[in-house]
Amino acid sequence: MEQVNLESLTGLIAFARAGSLGNYTAAARTLGISPSAVSKSVQRLEQRLGVRLFNRTTRSLTLTSEGRDLHERALRLLREAEAIEQAAIAARSEPSGILKIVAPLPIGVHILAPALPRFRARYPKLAVDLRLGDQFVDLIAEGIDVAIRVGDLSDSRLISRTLAPHNICAFAAPAYLARRGTPQHPSELAGHECVNFRFQSSGQALRWSFKLGDRTQEMIPDAAIVTDVSDAVAAVLAAGGGIGISPTFVAAPYVARGLLVPLLQGYFAPRSAITALWPEGRRASPNVKAFLGFLIDIFPRDPPWDAVLRANGA
Repeated sequence: MEQVNLESLTGLIAFARAGSLGNYTAAARTLGISPSAVSKSVQRLEQRLGVRLFNRTTRSLTLTSEGRDLHERALRLLREAEAIEQAAIAARSEPSGILKIVAPLPIGVHILAPALPRFRARYPKLAVDLRLGDQFVDLIAEGIDVAIRVGDLSDSRLISRTLAPHNICAFAAPAYLARRGTPQHPSELAGHECVNFRFQSSGQALRWSFKLGDRTQEMIPDAAIVTDVSDAVAAVLAAGGGIGISPTFVAAPYVARGLLVPLLQGYFAPRSAITALWPEGRRASPNVKAFLGFLIDIFPRDPPWDAVLRANGA
């Protein structure tokens, strides 16, 4: 019987990733090769098998009926290969190699990135590949070790650990409040200039949610400025652009420097939680264990960014 050669295995891996992610560029990023290399590898596999695996357009790939039949088998092969790699990693006593992490942009910029030098000092043989963005990432398909997420976590294939509450608050610059007054109740926001956030993943504007006794009131302000980056919201507010909602960890440095004032703190409940997730296959990885232990240090039970707001509330 003809044996499977290295080229065929490479083609099956490229096919499995491209089939899961829907394009060669995303597959190439997870494999650390060029999109053209992925495309050529899949084409050679198609020629070897004598079937077409993808229907191709300029923007995406869709599996053919033959491709769908083979894709799950190729995924099993990829999972077995990763399991072998993880078993070898777990046999090491010291974290080393590459740790792949994904996180939302603001959490990555304000919390993770400043802490990574300390993590590297603790584990000098471990390199970090930090990927930031608001788009959903399939951890298993893209070979990610740990993800930091906020909100919906419905994936039974993953293990999760809650890190910290994801608190939000309203903010404005002292100069703006001196000019327009400081609202003491959400109803007083009417007539104020507002700055709002728009989610990149859905294109929807942030709904401002307030706890009023035993009920919740939601509103989408008639905002004069809307942006899809949390840091941009904070920058506009600090420049006197109006009143806006921001995660507390984004706004806290501005508050500490006197550039922003937290408003209506008593009307905001924790919106959701910041959570770490990792695939079941990474459970025994010393790299993942080391990073999860480090996350406990940088996400304490009472986060320092929330303490800054309590000390400087209006």
